[in-house]
Amino acid sequence: MAFWLGTVLVTVGTVLHLPMYVEAAEMHYRMAGMKMDAAMLAGMGLIVIGSVVAAWGLVPRRAVHERAALLKVRALDDAGIGATHVGLLLVLAAAVTIDVMKPTTLAFVAPGVAEEYGLRSPGHPDGGVPVALLPLSGITGTVLGSLIWGWLGDRMGRRAAMLLAGILFVGTSVCGTMPSFWWNVIMCFVMGLSAGGMLPVAFTLLSETIPARHRGWLMVLIGGDVAGAYVLTSWASEALTPTYGWRVLWLIGIPTGVLFIFLARWVPESPRYLLSVGKEDEARKVLARYHAEIVSIDRSELAAEETVGSRYSQLLRQPFLGLTAVLALLGAGIGLMLYGFQMWLPSNLRQLGYDGVSADRVLRDSALIGFPLNLAVAYLYHRSTRWTLIGLSALVTAALLVFTVLGDSVAENRVVLHALLVIPIWGSSSVVAVLSAYAAEVYPTRIRSRGGGLAAGMTKAGGVLILATVAAAVATPSLRATAAIGAAPMALATAAAIVVAVETRRRSLEDITVGELGGACRGRPAGPPDDGGGRRVRAARRVGSRPDRSAPRGGWRPLRWRRPDPGTR
Repeated sequence: MAFWLGTVLVTVGTVLHLPMYVEAAEMHYRMAGMKMDAAMLAGMGLIVIGSVVAAWGLVPRRAVHERAALLKVRALDDAGIGATHVGLLLVLAAAVTIDVMKPTTLAFVAPGVAEEYGLRSPGHPDGGVPVALLPLSGITGTVLGSLIWGWLGDRMGRRAAMLLAGILFVGTSVCGTMPSFWWNVIMCFVMGLSAGGMLPVAFTLLSETIPARHRGWLMVLIGGDVAGAYVLTSWASEALTPTYGWRVLWLIGIPTGVLFIFLARWVPESPRYLLSVGKEDEARKVLARYHAEIVSIDRSELAAEETVGSRYSQLLRQPFLGLTAVLALLGAGIGLMLYGFQMWLPSNLRQLGYDGVSADRVLRDSALIGFPLNLAVAYLYHRSTRWTLIGLSALVTAALLVFTVLGDSVAENRVVLHALLVIPIWGSSSVVAVLSAYAAEVYPTRIRSRGGGLAAGMTKAGGVLILATVAAAVATPSLRATAAIGAAPMALATAAAIVVAVETRRRSLEDITVGELGGACRGRPAGPPDDGGGRRVRAARRVGSRPDRSAPRGGWRPLRWRRPDPGTR
């Protein structure tokens, strides 16, 4: 009830911002210099109150012990694709599209924002404050949002964290009605917090619910909606902004955010997450929807999971340090390309002689040409996760090097420009999809959402670096310069991935942890004894132990065990 009350308050507060936008129709929806009316101020208050109430309604009602029973759900990997899987895939595909449209919109509103507020940009070099502050604020928010939502996904649940992001999707759409540029900057930062968190949590939920033999290619296929979001945003910019101004691109977030919240009824919580926090009864109900069940635990899997702490610092320790480093490096490289090269494409194309509509059409057509190639990437990822990650990174690097060599002269031939833009626009979204899917597979349950959040955050951190450089006027965001800046770290990341990346194809998440990632866990105590049926004794706590010299390597002999509380297994 608290969640739905908060949702209603946020929605009403958002709608109260629209009258001022409608009043500005006679001025072609230019609101610069207007003062906020009473309705808008009341709406801002409702959005804040509603967000707090909805968040409180999503927080688990009672604390759950971190070291709860770790039961295996291998039967989930053996189940077939059913109606519950299809519904989950469709809803999360929509969620990814809505999520990615938020930061993508920054590239298309920047020219209009610069013109309305008289800001410095490639098309207005004599302006005052740099327009780069707007995308810088939004992308900085996505970096923090990825890290915060990665933590929330592991603490409050995957589904609850996604619903909270959906609430903020609706509330932050009022960025399109802010009359002051600095209010736009503030609201774009809050928008970034929510947009940065949806993608890693969605991929974490997918990885934990899709059967192992279908997991890889389906996650990459869903991640291909990153390119779909670019197509939709460029189409909306071409079709709507000439009539309704650049602000309408933000206001689209009102209906799309509400739509996602209502579609979330078809998104069950991850059964692996529920088991990891001791909610076995709830996990059984969810598994029944997937026609799966809990099976006996493997002692080696328990030993591997028991060594993992539920904190971000665990990502920087063995055996995860190498993988974390390569994912962070690859994420930073793709971020520099996305928010350096791709962010300034609309502005650079205008500067090279294309008008606003023509520039948007060039980007849309290039994204459409590359969109079917997502099917090929999904198939390749199904064949080899490791080499697909490496090959895609190398392909995007090569395309950026071509732009570096040709520079502005590439705009002289429209056909060549279209062909070359296909690779960075399509390839960047595919690399993000593959990177997100891979990060959701290689980490244990306790830190899986954090790992995905860190990888997603690094794809934005590169953007923060280059946007801050542009805002400080240290570098000119030309086509050649942005391509060169993106190509260098991508090449380094590709080389590092060849050395560090591991194969996850068709393997259960537990097997991945025990296999390539569980080597450093060998020789550690396997935890409390089980109940004779393969399940760990819940609530038992080891007080002290010492190595059993007569046992095989890794064996331990308990000294003393506290008796479990009455009523526990």
